[in-house]
Amino acid sequence: MPEDNMPEETGRKGPIRRFLDAPPDSVGKTIFVAVALCLVASMVVSAAAVALRPVQDANRLIDKRVNILQVAGVYDENVAVNDAFEAFEPHVLELDSGTYSDQFDIETFDELAASDDPAIVRALDEDPAGLGGQMDAYRMIYLLRDEAGALDKVILPIEGYGLWSTLYGFIALEENGNDIYGLQFYQHGETPGLGAEVDNPRWKALWNGKKLFAEDGDLAITVAKAPPPEGAEYFVDALAGATLTSVGVDNLVRFWMGEAGYGAFLERLKAGEVG
Repeated sequence: MPEDNMPEETGRKGPIRRFLDAPPDSVGKTIFVAVALCLVASMVVSAAAVALRPVQDANRLIDKRVNILQVAGVYDENVAVNDAFEAFEPHVLELDSGTYSDQFDIETFDELAASDDPAIVRALDEDPAGLGGQMDAYRMIYLLRDEAGALDKVILPIEGYGLWSTLYGFIALEENGNDIYGLQFYQHGETPGLGAEVDNPRWKALWNGKKLFAEDGDLAITVAKAPPPEGAEYFVDALAGATLTSVGVDNLVRFWMGEAGYGAFLERLKAGEVG
């Protein structure tokens, strides 16, 4: 049969062929490229996050230890953080009894993970620190001893809500369980120049030498604009222009130093029962 008389090729093109034949600036190809780039970018970011997680965890641990060293007054930038931290004794404390718990491995105890475990979280009848109505029944605390092996300081983690955020920090107490050596926060989202002045070294220095409990045993430490009736030794001046953050700090410190927090442990500490 002559070529001129052969039937023309019929049939529709498949979707792939139509896509390939479309102009480079067509809507379909533009959307395809955009979606493909998003998928590739998301996979790269996810892979990087997974790969860097151990590094991030290590950096967070270092930062936490730096803050513990600083609040205890033993931080030296010329000494490796992990080496300096070996002077501290970590213990998992059961808050209700004020005694150390052997229920957990100190090396693997994770306070964040513990806060999600309903078996070791207790509900709060009152929540002045703004903890969401519940708190961990166990906390990791740190003891620091002097060269003779005697107890020198106790470092206790504290947290509570300020104006915009939850403030996480540490308070360092002398071995008598009453005198404050220092307080500082390592994580918060308070207003720069106002509530964020909790990081100001001059304000943090106000805590040194203050007392928690009055002579009658009542908790007296106060963050306010004027000293409490017990006197100036129980008083830390509130932050200027940051009333709600100051109230939050007052609430969280008094909560954690009270019966619902470390009260049972502090009683044992004041009685000389913590070795």
